[in-house]
Amino acid sequence: MGSDFERADMRILQALQADGRLTNQSLADKVGLSTSPSWRRVRHLEETGVILGYKAVLDRKAIGLGVLAFVRVKIDSHNEEEAEAFAEEVSGIDEVVACYSIAGDADFLLQVVSADLDAYADFAMSTLRRLPRIKEMQTTFVLKEIKAFDGFPLKFAGAPTPVEAVARRGRNKP
Repeated sequence: MGSDFERADMRILQALQADGRLTNQSLADKVGLSTSPSWRRVRHLEETGVILGYKAVLDRKAIGLGVLAFVRVKIDSHNEEEAEAFAEEVSGIDEVVACYSIAGDADFLLQVVSADLDAYADFAMSTLRRLPRIKEMQTTFVLKEIKAFDGFPLKFAGAPTPVEAVARRGRNKP
């Protein structure tokens, strides 16, 4: 019974990652369930935080964001308070579409978009470099996007089920 549950949930997640606008009937047909069990599983995945929401995927170039860059940032201090303050400041900057705390020779990796190189230069000089905690930053520009994020892989052997993953995440919170 458990493996059927896992496989059905994975099929639902794969289908919704490919098309979040599926009706419940279409989703049920696609994953081989009747509508009620399909709806209950989706609700459960939403309630347990496996499904965080539904969004439209936009073509950044079509909306005028021709430059995609990754910015590695080192901050002055490595204490938790300074890192959280930096993360909070960066979270409010529209051009920063993703921010990751990383290991290695930098502290953060920012994914940044802008209209063009001039707009990026203005943003870097007037916004990023003016953040008080930045010690050093290095920008890498994307020349060609080979494979953009298109959903998470769900086929790993031995990976926890979505519900198990959420339960683990909850147990690990302080």
